Amino acid sequence: MTSGRVVEISVESVERAVAAERGGAARIELCGELNVGGVTPSVELMRETRARVRLPIFSMVRPRGGDFVYSNVEFEEMKRSIGVARAAGMDGVVLGLLRDDGSVDATRTAELVRAAAPLPVTFHRAFDEIAELIAALEDVVATGAKRLLTSGGAATAPGAVARIAEIVRLARGRLMVMPGSGVTAENAAEIAEATGATEFHAGLSSVVARDAEPDAFEREVRRLVEALR
Repeated sequence: MTSGRVVEISVESVERAVAAERGGAARIELCGELNVGGVTPSVELMRETRARVRLPIFSMVRPRGGDFVYSNVEFEEMKRSIGVARAAGMDGVVLGLLRDDGSVDATRTAELVRAAAPLPVTFHRAFDEIAELIAALEDVVATGAKRLLTSGGAATAPGAVARIAEIVRLARGRLMVMPGSGVTAENAAEIAEATGATEFHAGLSSVVARDAEPDAFEREVRRLVEALR
């Protein structure tokens, strides 16, 4: 993208990954079960998407839907999933762990960051479940994660642009902050201007039906990309 802005598109199928690439996306977040916010995709989906798409692909690493407080068994499963993602040719992983008290589980997240190396890690919207986001930002930075996906603690990013702008400002030079949730062609330029962010995440579920044809998805991706030029 000529503006230097990056659009990451979240998908759960090969067809939509291909459509996102055709539409001008810069990166794919590959998930299973987006209806529950995304879980670790199957190895078959990772391999097939890697075979069909040239873009960088970041795999979700999340053993189940629901909360982000994981048992020791689930934590070990996340470690194994990172190894599977690497072997399947993924370019990064997306994860997030919280403690029982609602804070970032910085110790175990850092362990997963080390396990993923040299693949970069995005800390996902588990962050938005935390009451004190600014304090939590420092915990995420300390884990070694390279990116933070956030809606600023609101249901969608357009509802928290001032908070996202503050997080972007405080993180600059240490962590890439990526607004996500509810980002569309209609509001992306305004979010970019208000927050100073340069990377943006979208699944486009609010504007493209889940059963829509890939061509319709491609058109919305292209509209979003062009809005951010």
